[in-house]
Amino acid sequence: MGAACYPEGHPEAGNRAADLAHLRQKVDAGVDFLTTQMFFDNATLYNFMYRALNAGITVPIGAGVMPVVNAKQIKRIAALSGATLPARFWSIVDRFGDDPASMRQAGVAYATEQIIDLIANGVNNIHLYTMNRVDVAQDVFRNLGAILAR
Repeated sequence: MGAACYPEGHPEAGNRAADLAHLRQKVDAGVDFLTTQMFFDNATLYNFMYRALNAGITVPIGAGVMPVVNAKQIKRIAALSGATLPARFWSIVDRFGDDPASMRQAGVAYATEQIIDLIANGVNNIHLYTMNRVDVAQDVFRNLGAILAR
């Protein structure tokens, strides 16, 4: 059985220590793996994984990655989830956000680069948040072809 986790802390958690304590309760109750809420800066995940391990959380943690293909949508999603968007990401949105085809291509490229870094750093489970866009998932998989075949 899996459960959700929040690398930047749950929006309703009082603080990160309380959030990790709650996560530990999930694991102690029998959770076999965790999947993160979406994040856009891999350093956020790596820091979270370090803190989780120090809190005694040793189940596999899968990374939640969202290829952003709609600039308006990401602003709303980020506000709801509390996800921090790094400057590099905002540069992409600012440059390509008004052109759907360019934003789609840039968003898929950003997610692909993010996933390559995650895999290179030992994150073996990736969950794609595609908002029911099969074509976006296919583009990411196509970009990762040889890497995933290893």
